[in-house]
Amino acid sequence: MKEYISKSKYCKAIQCKKILWLDKNKQEEKDDTARRSVLENGTKVGILAKGLFGKYQEISYNEDLTKMIEKTRKLLNNKPNIITEASFEYNHNFCSVDILKNDKDGVEIYEVKSTTHIEEIYMEDIAYQYYVLSKVGLNIKKACLVYINKEYVRHGDLEIEKLFKIEDVTEVIQKKQNEIEITLEEIDKFMEQYTEKEEPNIALGMQCMIPYECSYWKYCTRNLPKPNVFDIANMKKEKKFEKYNKGLISFEDLKHEEMNSKYLEQIEFELQNLEPKINKDAIRELMKSLKYPLYFIDFETVQLAIPEYEGTKPYQQLPFQYSLHIVRKENGEVEHREYLAQIDDKDFMRHFAENMIKDIPDDGSVIIYNNSFEPARINELSRMYPDLATELQRINSQMVDFLVPFRNRDYYMKEFQGSYSIKKVLPALYPNDSELDYHNLPVVHNGEEASDTFLSLRGKCKEEQELLRHGLLEYCKLDTYAMVNIWQKFKEILK
Repeated sequence: MKEYISKSKYCKAIQCKKILWLDKNKQEEKDDTARRSVLENGTKVGILAKGLFGKYQEISYNEDLTKMIEKTRKLLNNKPNIITEASFEYNHNFCSVDILKNDKDGVEIYEVKSTTHIEEIYMEDIAYQYYVLSKVGLNIKKACLVYINKEYVRHGDLEIEKLFKIEDVTEVIQKKQNEIEITLEEIDKFMEQYTEKEEPNIALGMQCMIPYECSYWKYCTRNLPKPNVFDIANMKKEKKFEKYNKGLISFEDLKHEEMNSKYLEQIEFELQNLEPKINKDAIRELMKSLKYPLYFIDFETVQLAIPEYEGTKPYQQLPFQYSLHIVRKENGEVEHREYLAQIDDKDFMRHFAENMIKDIPDDGSVIIYNNSFEPARINELSRMYPDLATELQRINSQMVDFLVPFRNRDYYMKEFQGSYSIKKVLPALYPNDSELDYHNLPVVHNGEEASDTFLSLRGKCKEEQELLRHGLLEYCKLDTYAMVNIWQKFKEILK
């Protein structure tokens, strides 16, 4: 029996038809790293948007799609009404519409996205729905995309009509209708052509990355030499594929290419196994800029599509935790302070700011790793809490960025693999120290996991919360302890 093509399958085929074959035959090779918080944001946005036009009737999901289609057919007769997840099928092409405005003279399609911008793939998504609905005989008056207004600031109760933007894309997707017919024919031929044993031979290309990084990237690149052009840090994707398409794949192939000096340096260090490169003058200048007491600080943040707290925007980085290591004088002991918000604290950002001000009470150097993150969060806190702004900006003015010598390649090792991330730098500087190994942490191993773990505290019992909070504290503590150890490494170099 012919398989249903859903709108998600259709959009996957638009990106690369091989994904359909892999989903069917190589599901175990899928590297699906979708974050819990991303999925939760999408679900919450979808649920909230259903109420945009008032009361609605929902078609519940059923594995038997015919039941969803039949229920939709019945509700369509009760016009005017609003139907969510209205389901339709034409020639085994199936779709559920997020919101269907069912008027006496026709229908309006509303596709909901949890992002703050419009992408071309969204047009393909809604164009496919338009195709199916028009083929079953509906008069489609309008097709719209619903997405998040990134400029919305919550004050008091959530204003759903201000949180969402609605864009009429009817004309654009009408022009795509002939393309859909052709694409669906191509999908049918493709699915008939390849059997379970006959893997499609589709070359790597930008479709592997756009509009989404393919979950089968590791599988499809399994036979490439290691390292290869795709392992060059910070090179644009387009440039990588340009080299690849010329047959310049291994580092050996690339070593004589005209490229950015940092790319060539990564290749040279890898191929020749060079000793570390250290610019002592640059390290010395950085160290001379430090003033005691030294405050090594790191923030963890969470992003919410739907702002839950007064004065915040969608997807604003909301700081909920910091770790702080302190060295008050030369040869002094290393102290540690920390703050981790309670998940049910509606004022956790203010309490974050107040605790940080208390823990950094005087002048000295505030040492961070990546000057684009913590200072921006402090500026946001200053705008939210003007009475704390003077002290917060004092802390900002004292910041020193330890990422700089690594980003500038004043300190470089083969083991960095072209990166200046602290997750690459720390294990390279201290390869045999298990205390500095992020892999040995009990619960949280990176910033994304920290954000997801904090959100997961909701609804957990006290014992579970304590376990997760311990994991959060240990992770953030390692980030600042890492900076202390980098500082100590700098001191060793200059002896």
